[in-house]
Amino acid sequence: MPSRPAFALLLALSVPAVFPVYAAAPPVAHTLRAEQRPESHSGQPAVKIDGAAMLRHVQALASDEFEGRAPGSRGETVTVNYLQEVFKKAGIAPAMPDGGYLQNVPMMYMQSTPALSYAAVGGKSVALAYPEDFIAWSMRAERKVSVANSELVFVGYGVTAPEFQWDDYKGADLKGKTLVMLINDPPLPDPKKKNKLDDAIFGGAAMTYYGRWTYKFAMAAKLGAAGALIVHETKAAGYPYDVVRNSFGRGNYGIKVKGDTPGLPPVPGWLSLARARDMFKAGGHDFDTLKKAALSRDFKPVPLGVTVNMAVANAWGDMASHNVVGKIDGADPKLKDEAVVYTAHWDHFGIDDTLPGPRSKQIFHGALDNATGVAALLEIARTYKALPPAQAPKRTVLFVLTTGEERGLLGAQFYTRHPVLPLAKTVVTINLDGMNVWGKTRDVILSGHGKSAADELVMAAAKAQGRVVKPEVHAESGMFYRGDQFEFARSGVPVIFTQGGVDYVGKAPNQAAKLAQYTARDYHTVNDTVQPDWDMAGAAQDAELLFQAGYRAAQDAAGPQWKAWAEFKSVRETAK
Repeated sequence: MPSRPAFALLLALSVPAVFPVYAAAPPVAHTLRAEQRPESHSGQPAVKIDGAAMLRHVQALASDEFEGRAPGSRGETVTVNYLQEVFKKAGIAPAMPDGGYLQNVPMMYMQSTPALSYAAVGGKSVALAYPEDFIAWSMRAERKVSVANSELVFVGYGVTAPEFQWDDYKGADLKGKTLVMLINDPPLPDPKKKNKLDDAIFGGAAMTYYGRWTYKFAMAAKLGAAGALIVHETKAAGYPYDVVRNSFGRGNYGIKVKGDTPGLPPVPGWLSLARARDMFKAGGHDFDTLKKAALSRDFKPVPLGVTVNMAVANAWGDMASHNVVGKIDGADPKLKDEAVVYTAHWDHFGIDDTLPGPRSKQIFHGALDNATGVAALLEIARTYKALPPAQAPKRTVLFVLTTGEERGLLGAQFYTRHPVLPLAKTVVTINLDGMNVWGKTRDVILSGHGKSAADELVMAAAKAQGRVVKPEVHAESGMFYRGDQFEFARSGVPVIFTQGGVDYVGKAPNQAAKLAQYTARDYHTVNDTVQPDWDMAGAAQDAELLFQAGYRAAQDAAGPQWKAWAEFKSVRETAK
C-alpha cells in the first residue's frame, strides 16, 4: 500500500533533479472544519455503495486463483482480465487512445543476490547474513555489481534542506563511499514545549519527503556514493524489519530506462539496527552517541573507520505490465477535457514458493492491501455510471488501477508521465488504498491535511454523513508520501488520501487496535487474507464519502488549489 499503516513502499525511481522546498505549514486544529465554499451542492446525488458487492470483489482478487497479483505473472493476467470485465459490465468506457483499457507499463525485473562484509582498519572481516542482517540490491543491468573497500561514512539523516538551514553533508566528497543513514526526518524537540517536536522544522511529528527513503537514496546517487544503507528502526518506521525483507528481498522492479536507474546509487539497502550498532562499534564509535549528534545543524559526516565490501549478483529481464484505465466522459462541453482521477493499485507480492506449507500459505493474497481499495474504486465507478443524465459529472472521471505500487509506485509514476488527460487539466486525484474493514466510524482520517483546498471536498462530504475529519493519528509515518497519490502530488495535482477513522460506531473501545494488529501480523505477509470479523460497512461508508468528494470536484466551476505553503504549489503553477 502506502499504502497502509506506515506502509513500506519500493523505490519510486524518478526523483526530481531539484528537490521540492518544504515550508512549515500553519497549525491545524485537531478536528478539521470545512470552509465556506462559493457554490451550493444541493444537487449532490444521494448514493448508496454496497459493502457486500465490495466484499465479493475482495474475495475474488484475494483468492488463490489470483496468485498474489504480482506484476508480469499469471496473477496479473487474471487480475487485469477481471478488472476489464467489471468495467465492461458496468458500462465504464475504455480510456486509452487505442480503444482499450490497458496502458502498457514497460518494467524491468531484477533478482539480486547480495553479499556484504565489513572490517575496521587492520581488523578482521565480518560477513553479514542476507536477508536477516541486511537487505541490498542493484538495479544496474550488470551480472555483477561490486563495491570494493568502500569507506563507510555516517551522514546522519542524509538531508539537505536549505529552507530549514539544514545540511547533513557539508560539502563532503562522498564519491565512491558507502553512506549510512538514519530513518525518517530529524526529530527536533520544540525549545518551548517539553516532550513535543518543533512544528516549524521538518513538520514536527509529521514526516516530510526528506524522511522518505526514496529521497535519501536519491541524495546518495546525486553525490556519487557507491552505496547507501538505511538503518531500520521498527518504532520510527512504524513497521517491523520483516516488512523491509518481504518488500525488497525477493526481487525488485523498475520502470525500464536507458542507463543507470534515476534516484538510486549502484547498491542501495537497509541494515538491521543490531548489525548497524556492531559496525559502528567496530570502528570505535557508539551508534546512539552519533545518532544524538545528528540532531544538530552543526553535524557533519563522520567516517566510521570501517570499510565495506558489497557484491551483488544480478539476473534480470524485461517485463510487460499494465495499468487498467476506464472513464466516464464529462457531460459539460466546457469542462469535459478536465478530469477527476480515482486511483487504486491492483498489485501485490505474488507467490513465494520457498515458504513452508500448502500453496495457499505461499501466496501473498493482499486482501486489505489492496484488494479493498480496488473494490472501492470499482463500486465508485459503477455508482458514477448509474447516475441519471441530469446528474452526470461535468468533468471526465478517470478510474486508474495501477501496477507496481508495491514496487515503488511504478504504475502511478508511469501514468503521470503519460496521462490520458494532461495533468494540468487534472483537478484532483483521489487514491484508495487499504479501506476500513472493521465497521462504521464517526470520523475519517485525512492524510496530508492542510496542503490544498481538496481538504474542503472531504470535509463537506464528511459533514453530510454526520462525521468529522481528523488529521493523521501517526503523521510521523509519512503516509502522504507513501502511496500512489504522491506521484500525482509531486507532479502538481492536488490529491485526496483518506484513512479509516478510529471512533467506531457500536464497537468495543479496543476496535481501533485492529489496524495496529494488522500491521504487526498481516501487512505484507501471506496472512493478509479476508477475515471473518470484517465489517464492510466502514469501507462502504468511506467509499461513499470519496464518491461525494470526487463528484463535488467534477461539478465545481474551479478545482481545488494548493495552499500557499504547500511544497507542490510551484509545480502546479509551472505546469499551467
